[in-house]
Amino acid sequence: MKNPSLIWNKAKILATIHNAKLVIGIQNECGNFDKYMWQFANNKKPKNTRNIFSELPSKSEDSEKMSEDLKNRGFKFVGPTICYAFMQAVGMVNDHLVQCFRKDQIIKNYSCKV
Repeated sequence: MKNPSLIWNKAKILATIHNAKLVIGIQNECGNFDKYMWQFANNKKPKNTRNIFSELPSKSEDSEKMSEDLKNRGFKFVGPTICYAFMQAVGMVNDHLVQCFRKDQIIKNYSCKV
């Protein structure tokens, strides 16, 4: 209870358990969760032509679609900003700035395995 880095919000903990059960349903429906999620990026390489941090969005049209579909399936705490952060974390979105050395490395090594 003294660790401030842990989530203490009971609703978020219960939502995580609830959402995990729904992921199993999506896996059964789609074959795997990866395939389901990548449909929101149209199974395409992520592209970014931004030059400054202030141009980076907190959500996108794709993350809004993902959020809406997840909510319709009963998921909780899955707004478009959370979905966009997920897309960044798993490589569906490449928000490295144009001048960043990692941007081209990521594109070069990118492979969508859906």
